[in-house]
Amino acid sequence: MPLEAGLLEILACPACHAPLKEQDTELICTSDECGLAYPVRDDIPVLLVDEARRPA
Repeated sequence: MPLEAGLLEILACPACHAPLKEQDTELICTSDECGLAYPVRDDIPVLLVDEARRPA
């Protein structure tokens, strides 16, 4: 289930403060330097750097 558009507008990457974009079941940081992917569990974004997946 996609997140509300208004919510995505106010969320930012906790590590670098860049905007996030939704992709499948993750929120991806749009920064080229950072690129962390944060999981979305039960429609709740988990914006913890320790829980994020590093870019491939």
